[in-house]
Amino acid sequence: MEAGLRVEIPGIGIVHLGLGAFFRAHGAVYIANAMAHSGGDWGVIGVSLQSATMRDALAPQGFAYHAVEQGPQGETIRRIDVVQDILVARENPEAVLAAMALPTVGIVSLTVTEKGYCHNPATGALNPDHPDILHDLTHPRPRSAPGYLVRALQRRKEAGLPPFTVLCCDNLPENGRVVRGVVLDLARRIDPALADWIATEGRFPATMVDRIVPATKPEDIARLKAQGIDDNLPVMHEPFSQWVVEDDFVQGQRPDLGAVGVQLVRDVTPFELMKLRMLNGTHSSLAYLGYLAGYETIADTVADPIFAAFVQKLWRDEIIPAITPPQGVDLNAYAAQLLDRYRNPAIRHRTWQIAMDGSQKLPQRILGTLAANLAAGRDSPGLMLAVAGWMRYVGGTDEKGQPIEVKDPLAADLAARAVRGVRALLDLRAVFPADLAQALEPGLTAAHGRLAARGARKAVEDLL
Repeated sequence: MEAGLRVEIPGIGIVHLGLGAFFRAHGAVYIANAMAHSGGDWGVIGVSLQSATMRDALAPQGFAYHAVEQGPQGETIRRIDVVQDILVARENPEAVLAAMALPTVGIVSLTVTEKGYCHNPATGALNPDHPDILHDLTHPRPRSAPGYLVRALQRRKEAGLPPFTVLCCDNLPENGRVVRGVVLDLARRIDPALADWIATEGRFPATMVDRIVPATKPEDIARLKAQGIDDNLPVMHEPFSQWVVEDDFVQGQRPDLGAVGVQLVRDVTPFELMKLRMLNGTHSSLAYLGYLAGYETIADTVADPIFAAFVQKLWRDEIIPAITPPQGVDLNAYAAQLLDRYRNPAIRHRTWQIAMDGSQKLPQRILGTLAANLAAGRDSPGLMLAVAGWMRYVGGTDEKGQPIEVKDPLAADLAARAVRGVRALLDLRAVFPADLAQALEPGLTAAHGRLAARGARKAVEDLL
């Protein structure tokens, strides 16, 4: 264990919904650092909403694991032991609710991905017709992340406890506001008095999180084992890490995050917009077009000079003009830093992995920039090509005629619409608002045609 790290077992202060590789390589590391620096009982109970895989892998090793920083010069390995238990919601929803209602728990954090909030990505509002929400309206043992938040807060209110802070760590614009709106809407449908209490007493700070965390592969586990580190599920991550948090917690209760590099600010919006559009937007653009061009990872994609020039053109001509930078931030320097991170040969971040759940990601990552450019009279040929790449990708067949395993909650609907063409996909209101769809149709139709005729790499080269 690293020198200076806390070695005693901390009490439970945080429940984290959606425990996966990202939180274990990001939030959990900051929390461990904060406790090592300033103390406090902020041990984490992790919750897997669906699968027992994480619990079964980490339970034999006491839920500790290794975080492996992968830089161009080699690896740095660190043992992280902040997670004290992992619960599986599908197996035992009562245990999850009981953990969230513990008097010691001050924060419930989430990384459940965009689709986990059961909302309409185009509007940010709760989708009351979502099957899990329909279940959670009438059952005290929920299925959805919003359902767990509402029912656990209900228990705390009935027990005379203060609410916990809801700390969303997913890539949603204004994520605190969106999650607050989803929770209040669901709570109001269950008990208006509960919704009023949450609105008055609860806190939903906005956040921006940033660290590239590729999926752990069997060869990663084998490589560590050869070094004498027996870990069933380590996490790989890049050296860079950033966490910007609105400093608004129930009764001010939180780990000493500011002491370990977290930026505690009054307004996260400029940071999250910068990251969503500049990092996530180009990540998705490279993922769809890079995958179609035959590249397995982002590093492979930008090693091609055509795609490196393409992403630089996106930043310079289409994305940076649509962003107001956070105070003191040079967006051109940030873009150069991003390209260096993308080029890191040690990070094998698969284009297929980034391409998942595009129907949930596109509105925040790319469509917002397109809408801003349309309003300002700016052309966006590169981002149009990226959205056309998504449309080709969700059709389920690559440029060599091989099937694509499309992972998306709307996969079947997307595949059926892709057969019918651009207009059918633009008519999907969960992704494209009607006015934006109408404005985009001519450009997307042309870009889609170029992709079909020329292939992804040639279409990108033509654009340049």
